[in-house]
Amino acid sequence: MSESWSITRREFLHKAVLSSAGLGLWSLTTNAASPRVRFGVVTDSHYANRDPLNNRFYRQAPQRMQEFVDVMNREKVDFVVHLGDFKDEDSRKRPQDTLQYLKHLEDIYAGFQGPRYHCVGNHDVDSITKEQFLENVVNSQISGYQSYYSYNNNGFHFVVLDANYHADGRDQFYKEGADWQDPNIPDVQLQWLKDDLLAASGPTVVFIHHPLFAYQREQYRFHVHQSEQVRQILEDSAQVLAVFQGHVHDEHHQFINGIHYYTQHAMVEFDGLDNNSFSMVEVNAKSITINGYKRVATKTYSIK
Repeated sequence: MSESWSITRREFLHKAVLSSAGLGLWSLTTNAASPRVRFGVVTDSHYANRDPLNNRFYRQAPQRMQEFVDVMNREKVDFVVHLGDFKDEDSRKRPQDTLQYLKHLEDIYAGFQGPRYHCVGNHDVDSITKEQFLENVVNSQISGYQSYYSYNNNGFHFVVLDANYHADGRDQFYKEGADWQDPNIPDVQLQWLKDDLLAASGPTVVFIHHPLFAYQREQYRFHVHQSEQVRQILEDSAQVLAVFQGHVHDEHHQFINGIHYYTQHAMVEFDGLDNNSFSMVEVNAKSITINGYKRVATKTYSIK
């Protein structure tokens, strides 16, 4: 499936490519005619020592994550990103047990031989706090314990957002009664996003756990309350190519005002390693290609 980009976005990308080439920001394997970045994407691994529930096989996460790491190392991608719900909790919901699930899976994820990043998912702040989660994972070259941040790679700009907030800006913590159907991006993060995109010099890709377009299943709400505001900021920048999301466990795509919004299958779903789910994404001056593994479909979205 292919979509067209607006003229302002095409012009921005063309200028960014030329500028990056002039400044030597592209890697040695690329040039101004064929700039590219390649990264691995995985989401919703939900690791915990608990029995399967609703097609979620929690105990299989370590084996599945190891396969993801092995494939990404073999492919020599530029970095990997997890879109959230890295771990889960068991029926006792004891913080010490939940932290062990987190640490065990992070040890496997750390086997990737390059930069790695995390989005915070709602299940990442269930029986442990956001601070505890961030203290026990690594977001490469990001100082401190930041849940939203940005970085550059091969001349592209990448932004990680966090919607695990109450409407008043307080961190959500589900052990204290937070509602998973109430994801918010508070004003301070919206302003940070505006400032970050204004300062960025390259074409941009955004990562977030919760969808930034309206998504409801039966009576349940999955998307960020401030989705329209966030999308407007992304559109106004005229440099955002795509948004990658998790949370809903199914594969979806929408093309909204020049930006691709792609949601990937959850790693935790269905029994056995044959049902693993992850992808390798390549972005260049002409297209975004999602090379799906196993349950993730392979597809290309064009940049014209």
